[in-house]
Amino acid sequence: MMKKKTGLWAVALVIGAVFIAAGWLSAQESPRGKVNNEEKLVQQITDNVMEELRKGDFLQKEIETGIKRFIQKQQAQTRAPDEKAEKYVRPVSVTADHIFGSPDAEISLIEYSDFECPFCKRFHPVAKEIVEIYKGKVNWVYRHFPLDFHNPGAQKEAEASECAAELGGNEAFWKYADRIYKDTRSNGEGFPISKLTPLAVEIGLDEKLFAECLDSGRHTARVQADFDNGAQSGVRGTPGNILLNNKTGKAKFVPGALPIATLRAVVDQLLKK
Repeated sequence: MMKKKTGLWAVALVIGAVFIAAGWLSAQESPRGKVNNEEKLVQQITDNVMEELRKGDFLQKEIETGIKRFIQKQQAQTRAPDEKAEKYVRPVSVTADHIFGSPDAEISLIEYSDFECPFCKRFHPVAKEIVEIYKGKVNWVYRHFPLDFHNPGAQKEAEASECAAELGGNEAFWKYADRIYKDTRSNGEGFPISKLTPLAVEIGLDEKLFAECLDSGRHTARVQADFDNGAQSGVRGTPGNILLNNKTGKAKFVPGALPIATLRAVVDQLLKK
């Protein structure tokens, strides 16, 4: 502490002495000479201050302190999304969730998704591939996160997928979801709402029952519940992905249409824990 104070006092004395000299010279010189001397004094102040700082360890300590603070801030920002996900993400449920792969998998890729999101369309086959690679150790959980600027399409598609699940179970949900992502052009108007019921018929569901379900709006609350939990868990865009170790509760927030190599690195890290 004493060294730090000494360094600061030394710098202050140097600056003070130079400014006293500046005042004396200013009184003696013509206007042009005054400007020239002031420029010299500015440079002299800079040189003297830097020299004084170099002599001691004050500058080095301040730099080290700044670096430590920056690293701590970055680490805190990195941990925050993971900690928020661990605290708020809804536990995976065989009865409440749409699960692709083994229901007993140690790791779940929980995707908060929007059927009209072009990045979700790109990510869809990647998520399926990660499940296939790990052969029972990883499953994929699909949850809804329809974005306002993709509505009403994204919202109605989400409700339609729930109607498919209601009439045909988990298998029908995934068949329906796969077809929407395959056929949509994305960005809000990529799949006509008028074709949602015909698509259900194509995968073997009853036309009348499906249309009644979709018109009833009874799955609106389910879609909203997924959205709310995603937002609470830190999701701000789609695909909003959380890799969760179902045994330890550890989670990693991995948003975006990430490549398979990035996902594998995070999965391997969670499996080790």
